[in-house]
Amino acid sequence: MRVDRKWVERNLGYDPITKPPPDTTFAFAQAAKKTATTEDLRREIIDFDSESPAGLQFMAFSTATGLSRYTDVPWPKGLAPKTGRAPGRGSNSPLPRADVLVVTWTVDEGHALSRVLTPGKDSRNDYLSYTRNFSAISKKMRKGCPAIEAKRLGAYWTTTIGKQAVVIFKSDSHMSQDGPQLPNIDVWRQIIQEVLPKLVITTGTAGGIGKEFEVGDVIVSPIVRFDCIAKFKKEPFATAHYTSSPPNATHFAAARSLFKANAAQLPKDNLRPPKVVRVALNALRSSVVTTDFFGFDTSNNHFELQGLGDVSEMGDAVLGLVVSGMGERAPRWLAIRNVSDPQIKADGLTLKQQAAIAAQIYKGFGRWSSVCSAITCWASIAAE
Repeated sequence: MRVDRKWVERNLGYDPITKPPPDTTFAFAQAAKKTATTEDLRREIIDFDSESPAGLQFMAFSTATGLSRYTDVPWPKGLAPKTGRAPGRGSNSPLPRADVLVVTWTVDEGHALSRVLTPGKDSRNDYLSYTRNFSAISKKMRKGCPAIEAKRLGAYWTTTIGKQAVVIFKSDSHMSQDGPQLPNIDVWRQIIQEVLPKLVITTGTAGGIGKEFEVGDVIVSPIVRFDCIAKFKKEPFATAHYTSSPPNATHFAAARSLFKANAAQLPKDNLRPPKVVRVALNALRSSVVTTDFFGFDTSNNHFELQGLGDVSEMGDAVLGLVVSGMGERAPRWLAIRNVSDPQIKADGLTLKQQAAIAAQIYKGFGRWSSVCSAITCWASIAAE
């Protein structure tokens, strides 16, 4: 799929260039201004909350739908997620131990993941804040980043899938936002050492690389790679890649079937049901690509992402970096990313206009494509 302004008009009900959304639909005020940079648009993606006043304004302006339309998934017998009780500990306490740790990143990714895996508990309204060692770690963070503004490192709840105990963690720490000292490394190391999981999953939205991907497709990858050409270009990990163990695909066919419950909320221009793509260990060119800039695939390959991987996002390779230094204590891990915005058709559009289109598509469909990756997380956990 290759999208342009006409695609946005057909699927979200407005032309993003001649009739852009009003300022009241933006979570990050600077992103609404004519002087907005691509970094401002990156922050808008992180902060946008479809259940906030700005999110409701966006849905009133567009034809986008909110998670109030979510249809409960008909889980296989004995494998439905069972939301845990209140963790029974303070925000400064360590995370509970579990078999699996699942981490997601943006506000709307959190809404979708919690709706699927902790039914009845929402990541924004119900999850327990996590502030352990915040005073020390936050000293490495720049002013104005999401964690500093939230006064915490994240929020979490627990669930059970089959026999697997799971911690679901919505992070407020981000590689792209925290600053040059990259304290997200400290956060990853700390939460893994506390949960002591056998499997860690990082999940959420990403930009599709190549025109074969549609909104809602899910990439399951045991390979992550850095593509740092900006703020971290001089770091030793700038072009490094990391591998883990291949995923167990036992329940992936079931996951694809379970997508159907909410597939009607995905773009009407989708030509087929969402697919699950399993990346092989030797398929470096199909990996998840972590950029240190707001990169997205374009028809003219402006950011030179084509050939690097299947999707691009802003942090998963940090997990690979951290685990690579843990030796025998290292858990297995997976990056499970859904395509929230496909390749952008560059013809006749400035780069800033292309970036705006990518951000608008995320705001329209990021939560619904994240439902697909959340179900795929379920499939990976159920196979343990």
